[in-house]
Amino acid sequence: MVDITHKSNTKRTAVAQAVVHASNTETILAIKENKVPKGNVLDFARAAALLAVKNTSNSIPDCHPLPVEHCKVDYELTETDIIIKLTVETIYKTGVEVEAMHGAMIAALTIYDMLKPIDKELVIGDIKLLEKKGGKSSFKDQVGENIKTQIIVCSDSVAAGKKEDRAGQAIAKKLEQYEIKASSEIIADEADQIKRKIEEAAAAQIDLLLFTGGTGLSPRDVTPETIKPLLDREIPGMMEAARSYGQDRTHYAMLSRGVAGMIGDMLVITLPGSTKGAAESMDALFPYVLHIFKVAQGFRHGK
Repeated sequence: MVDITHKSNTKRTAVAQAVVHASNTETILAIKENKVPKGNVLDFARAAALLAVKNTSNSIPDCHPLPVEHCKVDYELTETDIIIKLTVETIYKTGVEVEAMHGAMIAALTIYDMLKPIDKELVIGDIKLLEKKGGKSSFKDQVGENIKTQIIVCSDSVAAGKKEDRAGQAIAKKLEQYEIKASSEIIADEADQIKRKIEEAAAAQIDLLLFTGGTGLSPRDVTPETIKPLLDREIPGMMEAARSYGQDRTHYAMLSRGVAGMIGDMLVITLPGSTKGAAESMDALFPYVLHIFKVAQGFRHGK
């Protein structure tokens, strides 16, 4: 199965449709008047759809089991068509499009089975996904090609040439997913160097400044206490989200002391120095933090 362990739980919604085409108006009338020999067509189909949605992963090999938290089946009857619209919602790491389409298809097949004694020319068709929401796809318009970004790697060993920078490279790779190109610099774990880089970034009108390293509990880890007093507005929810995400993957995430906030119009985020910790924090925060720049652009343009 596809690895989804890096994804975050978000509300996911999918709406799917299927249509059963009857050969005459008498078939639809029989449904409305509940005169179909096998029983109430729409109620049976609704029950079948609910069972299908909940058991999708048992039928589709690569489909992940997930909690179905809401499922609704709606019908529209025209002169010769039964239009099935099925809505599925969950709060999970992956979407429910397949669940919605599976439910709609099984509802249609149930209707077909119940109506075939009175209509030999039924046709199932128009099975499609109408809508999906949730996850990173909902933020696809929040790309960052115009966001001026810089990565600062805070590491004594990397600055001394004793280790290769992997965390900064991992961050840059994550940013590329959102069309963000970032410059990168390496400094030692020194408060004066950290302050200087912030001053230089502000002067260069950097929009997004990402620090990696110095957020742990080593005596040389001074990034948070150096940056926090410089913030005009702290955004504690960002680091709360990053630590919560990390805590689901390793208990060591509780030891991170990262901070985030605004210095003027520049967003500053401090990330762990480990490659895995930096990458996971990026997964936790992006593309959601890009909403800050969307709001700022709207404000500047009076929207």
